[in-house]
Amino acid sequence: MKRLLEIKPRSAFVIYLILDLICVAMGMGVPIFCILFGFSVGWYNAKVVSLSIKETTQIMRKLLFYAAVTSTFTFIVMAVLWGRWALILFESSTNYANLGIPMILFEPKASFIGWLILMIVIAPFLQLLTTLFGSVLTLIIKQPSNN
Repeated sequence: MKRLLEIKPRSAFVIYLILDLICVAMGMGVPIFCILFGFSVGWYNAKVVSLSIKETTQIMRKLLFYAAVTSTFTFIVMAVLWGRWALILFESSTNYANLGIPMILFEPKASFIGWLILMIVIAPFLQLLTTLFGSVLTLIIKQPSNN
């Protein structure tokens, strides 16, 4: 595990990019695995950052920055992957019920819009939250109690 924590930041980020793309591919465009991957990314970030920085506020700022960078990459991937589907909204002859999108709302067009918002905006935000949760949980477990 010590070798894992000694990886250079650029190499770790490149590994993250590749693994995040694999997670998107495993979910066939639905980033559920990217969201779950956020827990391990948060764990790794907390371990690496807490080795070099000792002040809590600086650790938290760095963890927030890393979580934002990783979820921004997922946002970009989702925008590229699902953003082109937004052009269908401007075509009057589109049958939204036959696109294969789950009908999460009562109206097919509203369900399609909701699905796009879920994939492009909400899923990367959930990944941000899971990354932060994994980081904070790791820091809580690592810190001895003051009792």
